[in-house]
Amino acid sequence: MSMTDITTEQAGGRSERANRLSADDWAAAALEQISSHGVASVAVEPLARTLGVTKGSFYWHFPSRDALLQAALDRWEAYERDNIFAKLESVDDPKKRLGQLINLVAHDDKSHVIYKQLLKAMDHPLVHPVIGRVSRRRLEWVRDSFAAAGFTPDDARHRARLLYSAYVGFQQLNLQTPQDRPPQEEYEAYVSHLMDTLIHPPTNAQQ
Repeated sequence: MSMTDITTEQAGGRSERANRLSADDWAAAALEQISSHGVASVAVEPLARTLGVTKGSFYWHFPSRDALLQAALDRWEAYERDNIFAKLESVDDPKKRLGQLINLVAHDDKSHVIYKQLLKAMDHPLVHPVIGRVSRRRLEWVRDSFAAAGFTPDDARHRARLLYSAYVGFQQLNLQTPQDRPPQEEYEAYVSHLMDTLIHPPTNAQQ
């Protein structure tokens, strides 16, 4: 989910480059800015400098900074929907599907960074509904996968909450104590333990 590649040109080609920039180019740049410096850092002039265009290019696509921020948030939401959950739908075995989800999410560093930045801005009126909508979709998908794997409706719901709480809690812990982030080997062991605990418990634990 990195910023859309923009062809570098000499100064004389600035207007031509501005004409080629799309609204999605701006949204991608804004999302990259969020990942690096947070929601509050998204501003038109710095982004225009980064993209090598004038502010006029921005106002051709967006009426306001909030409209750009909404487009960036929509892009993040669509990325997760289309590049994570949609791809997993082709995995027939629900337990394998859950395991692949955990592995995908656990190793998608860009997604972690953006999500943590959005957690810091949960009180923003544009961020809050997106986080709420994404969280509900994640919980429903995980719950349905646990149910398809043979867990009872109550157990599927509880395990979905446990799994999602583990993800959110881990991100919050990294925000609070970034210096204590586990080394890679320990992190991989934690991910495996999470899968063994919630997805592959002893047979009698599913009753």
